[in-house]
Amino acid sequence: MKILITGGSGLLGQYLNIGLSPDHSILTLYNKNTRNCKNYNSARTDINDRDDFKKVFYSFKPDIVVHTAAISNAILAPQIDSGLVYSTNVKATREIAELCAENNSRLIYTSTDLVYAGYRGSILKEDAKLIPVSVYAETKLMGEVKIKETFDNYLILRIALLFGFGLNKSYNHFHQMYLNLKDGIPVKLFTDQFRSPIELGNAAEIINYLIKSGVNKETINIGGRERVSRYELGEVLCNIAGFNKKLLQPITMDAIPDLPRVEDVSLDTGKLQTYGITANSIESSINKLLNKP
Repeated sequence: MKILITGGSGLLGQYLNIGLSPDHSILTLYNKNTRNCKNYNSARTDINDRDDFKKVFYSFKPDIVVHTAAISNAILAPQIDSGLVYSTNVKATREIAELCAENNSRLIYTSTDLVYAGYRGSILKEDAKLIPVSVYAETKLMGEVKIKETFDNYLILRIALLFGFGLNKSYNHFHQMYLNLKDGIPVKLFTDQFRSPIELGNAAEIINYLIKSGVNKETINIGGRERVSRYELGEVLCNIAGFNKKLLQPITMDAIPDLPRVEDVSLDTGKLQTYGITANSIESSINKLLNKP
């Protein structure tokens, strides 16, 4: 199939480039950083530039659009205009959905576990209460709504905390934690926030499987097998890599001023499993990352 990937130079986007290209004809899009997009059929565009994006879209005429591009800061940095976040995460998403509807293209949209109410301490199914507490999560949920208002040819994926190694100078929290621990530098980790982490490459594999399956007009949780805090994730990494656990410094969310409090957005992945998909365990994913048997 012909697949257009937005956010192709991002953390997940680069793994999608690697994972989707063997089975499909891809066009991967980037804006400021090329990263591994240069190794694939790629184009530079800004999804907020509707005319330019439309030109790219119709020159390729995709069967599927995997829309990962977003401004993903959980806490807005002062220099980021909230209007730009809305434009990127909501307005551009609606416009992409409209283009997909015009071209009869299927839209696969990567949302986030942070759209859920994070204070109940329960394993969350797709019909759980939605109370996003950050601008990022609020606009991602609004993106979901705009897609559903536009057409039915979509798949919304609420993805858990992504961990693993970023590619080509892209970093996430886990990658930075690994580098610090490797160099003997202490890391501060939350003990009171719980997620269902999934490794970047594994998430890309699952998305490829769902593309091939043809699942449509669904909202599906994509997360790992375990409910863990960031501190517990650090402990697993230390156990496997042989790092000093004394470098792990437990903190609570109260230690970060103005942090949107998300206590527990652990995901129920039962619906995903009905399609024959089960995520890898944290331990097996880290062993794979570190090339351990």
